[in-house]
Amino acid sequence: MDALEVRAVAKDIRISPQKVRRVIDVVRGMSVNDALAQLEFLPHRASGPVSKAIRSAAANAEENLGLSRDEMFVATIFADEAQTRRWRRFGARGRFKPILRRGSHITVILRERNY
Repeated sequence: MDALEVRAVAKDIRISPQKVRRVIDVVRGMSVNDALAQLEFLPHRASGPVSKAIRSAAANAEENLGLSRDEMFVATIFADEAQTRRWRRFGARGRFKPILRRGSHITVILRERNY
């Protein structure tokens, strides 16, 4: 029997993917309840959007497929780079310094755990 998968995507999060990956590496492979408990106490700013994406995927599983949150685990989670916001700050001697504000898309795939 093939395990059911549920997916949720959080787009255009204004945190760089490098900083988000630091958080998602902690919760990959955990059960949903353990991952949410772990994210609650992480001191990183990215833990909020990652937690929200996992809760959204769990809600999709409960609403659309009738699965319990206790049966699900974080099978796949990754952060892709979103569109970068660019502007410039003018400097001395007619030069300018480019400023990049990077963003990320967080994708969470939950799978039913087969015991």
